[in-house]
This record gives sequence, structure tokens and C-alpha cells, in this order.
Amino acid sequence: MLRVSPRRMTGIVFNIMRFTVNDGPGIRTTVFLKGCPLHCLWCHNPEAISPQPELFIRADLCIRCGACLEACPHAAVRREDDMFVTAREVCRRCGCCVEACWSGARELVGREMTTEEVLEEVSRDTVFYDESRGGVTFSGGEPLLQHEFLASVLQGCRDRGIHTAVDTSGYAAPTVLDAVAEVADLFLYDFKLFDEERHRRFTGVSNRLILENLRRLTARKSSVIVRVPLIPGINDDDENIRAIGEFVASLGGISEIDVLPYHETGLAKYGRLGRVYALREVARPSPTRVEEVAALLCEYVATVGG
Repeated sequence: MLRVSPRRMTGIVFNIMRFTVNDGPGIRTTVFLKGCPLHCLWCHNPEAISPQPELFIRADLCIRCGACLEACPHAAVRREDDMFVTAREVCRRCGCCVEACWSGARELVGREMTTEEVLEEVSRDTVFYDESRGGVTFSGGEPLLQHEFLASVLQGCRDRGIHTAVDTSGYAAPTVLDAVAEVADLFLYDFKLFDEERHRRFTGVSNRLILENLRRLTARKSSVIVRVPLIPGINDDDENIRAIGEFVASLGGISEIDVLPYHETGLAKYGRLGRVYALREVARPSPTRVEEVAALLCEYVATVGG
């Protein structure tokens, strides 16, 4: 069995969110790791896609003091009328402008943390995990992209008796999945589209590896909850929902599918990163449609949550 040292490893973390209740059983702390090989058009954590730290700019907080212009050692900031604009192709994400910003309009998203630093953070909430049968969830991005760091923190949590969940797209080498599965208690497995061509069109990658890895997890009897993000006009049609349900049922061993309705929470982040959001016209699915999808999935598994 894999035995990973929980010390002397580092990873890039972009957020640690406490008291989450939708990322696995009980009250949880969710640790967000940076980097993702997928480019889902609806991604609500665009700051998670790049594995490197990135500059967030909240223009509404800018007080036009010009401190960022003076602080930037790479001439990436310039003045345009009364605004200070950053040329992201020049920016080296050194953080000098962030340190100089008086108003908090600039933030460097993503920081290097050691395994021990993460374990210290999540261990503060042990009392809540114990009372609610909760624990720690590792999300992203795609946490398997930093699999060695992930495995080391998972091992550290196991040593402390903390329940763990890995929220994953399943897009990783089978050997990586196997190594992480040895030290993870639960997988929250995203299942977006069954058809390969549609999956490639909307996420940028084939789903063959994703389907095979889900087979792999069920074959080794890992605990898995399948999660379906419901995106109107992309994957909410009956054909796709039934295909997902049939595939999950054919594997055996998976008794729960969660439906996660699309929301616009992350839309503002695209502007802060200097990017354009591709799905501005997409609205949240209606409660009626969510219920219809849940009813369809109930034909294939015992529990449908969300």
C-alpha cells in the first residue's frame, strides 16, 4: 500500500473555504488546488485553470492612486485616462503591485503551501467535522493535477482521523488515480457529458479517460458520488441524462448522483482575470427542469441529491 509522507511537499492553493455543506457529507473545509486540464465553458472557478498564480483586479475598488504603476518593475501597468491598466502579457505576477495597492483592488490568486501548512489550517475545524461527520474536501481546478501533493495531504488527514473527499473530473492517468484512491475516503466524480464529441466541444478534452477511470474506481470499490453539473442547452437534455444514468447503473456500486444546477456566481471573476465569459446568455435551469432531471436519474440510482 502507498505510504506518503505528509511533510516537505508543496502545492499551489488558491482558496481554503470553511463551513461548506455541498462538498461531501457533513460540515467540511474545502481546499482548492490550482490547475486544471479541462476548459469547461461554464467554469465558475476560472482562476483555477492555470497552475500558476494569477493577478485578480477588482476595478470597482481602485482609488486611482497610481501606486501600482510606480511599484511594477516590469512596466506592465500603464495609465489610460484616469484608469490604470495592466498588460497581462507583460505581467510576471511578481506581486509588487498587490503589495502596493492601498484599496485591495489587486490580489495574487494562488500561493505555495506546504503539506503541514494545509494540515494546520484544516485541523482547526476538527470539532465541526466530529460533530457533523464532515471532513475535508479537495477541489480545484483539478486536484489530481497536483497528485503527489494531494496524496501527501490526504495521508496527513488520515493520520489525524479526518474524513477526506476528492472532487475530480477524473481526467488523470490511471496510475495517478490509483495512488490517490489508496488514501482518499470518498470521490465526488463530475460527469458532464456522455457523448465524446460533445464532451470535447464543451470541455476541450475527450471523455474516454474519464469514463475509464470511473470504471476503475468502482472496480476497486472506492466510495463514489457522481455529480452532474446541469448546464441549460449543453447537457440538460434527456438523451444525455439517460446516458449518464445508464452508464452509472451499469458499473454497480454507485448509489448516489447529485445534480448541481448551473449558477452565475463565477461570472465576475472572468473580468477580474481579463478574460471573456463565453456563456453570458445561459440562465439557471428552472426548478421544474431540475426536478425532471432528478426524476430521470432516480430510474438508475437509489439516491439523487443536489
